[in-house]
Amino acid sequence: MPDLDTGHIFLTTLAPIKAGAPKDSPQNSYEQRVRIALAKLPTAHQSPATENFEYNSPFARNTRNHLARMFVLDDVVYNGRNTMNPLLARFRRVNQMISDPVDRLNAPYLVFCAEVDAITQEGDPLPTTLTEPQQREVRAGYARKLWETMQEELICIYSNCYGFETVQTADDFANYLDRCHVETTMPFHDYYLSLDQAGFHHLPLKGLLYGVLAPLGLGALVLVLWLFGLSHLPLIGWSTLATGLGAILLGVILAVLAIRYAIKNGEKPLAPAKYDDLPSVLKALYIQQNFSDFFIENQGVSDTDLYAAFGQFIQAHKPQDRTSMTQKPGVISSASPSNVTQ
Repeated sequence: MPDLDTGHIFLTTLAPIKAGAPKDSPQNSYEQRVRIALAKLPTAHQSPATENFEYNSPFARNTRNHLARMFVLDDVVYNGRNTMNPLLARFRRVNQMISDPVDRLNAPYLVFCAEVDAITQEGDPLPTTLTEPQQREVRAGYARKLWETMQEELICIYSNCYGFETVQTADDFANYLDRCHVETTMPFHDYYLSLDQAGFHHLPLKGLLYGVLAPLGLGALVLVLWLFGLSHLPLIGWSTLATGLGAILLGVILAVLAIRYAIKNGEKPLAPAKYDDLPSVLKALYIQQNFSDFFIENQGVSDTDLYAAFGQFIQAHKPQDRTSMTQKPGVISSASPSNVTQ
């Protein structure tokens, strides 16, 4: 299913950037203004080189973003002309000295990609599947959350795009992003701890092959008998011609159904993993780091002291509570108290 997999919405939007430049600032085009606004966005504290920056990414202000990316798409990439065998081109009278038509965009586009928990309320469990209206509501809820947490940055960026003039509220922004929405068919991540948990939708390949090949083979065999002069099948008395054609027709129908089943099976979204939502991921990062320190600090202690220390660890870090004593979004480490949600 496009846009949804493993309990996450994989969002892609394309907003056309205005042509020309604003009258009050003709020295910078709208496209350049978008690029400047994007360049001014602070990055997340996601590496040793950035973790001490004063400001964090505005996308780190909510707990739904697993990934977010914005960039300007000037035009589509030209991959070269379609190749053709010279002899075949000669036969078809194709002049290979004339270039093929090249696809071009009608304007530069602001591309926004995000991977978010497919929820409408904080704390909701990740869904396995959603209808189209439910997906639209999840996207709208996420857009409203963005408007609440980074309205200033969004206005600075999207004010250079067509159609944004009417956006005044969170609902307006949700409707605007919905108009810019493009279906996404490739997920961005995989949090599965093991492939056994993934619950992949495996095809019963042998069953499908046997189901299709059996009537086709039977039909071919019966038609061979008909070609050798056998007009009716022994014992049952059926016409060999009618039986052979009927069996082949049945095989073709089963082949079409098998192909449709395989496509439908591939479109089904995978179920979310056990700890796939962002609060669980942040909590896991926090526990991983602090338990590593606990492990080092308690090397060689007695069983009694280890038991007591582990009890204190559980009480202090609350492994079952995803809302407190957890790492904040957009940071690489929870070593600093400022990076921890108390």
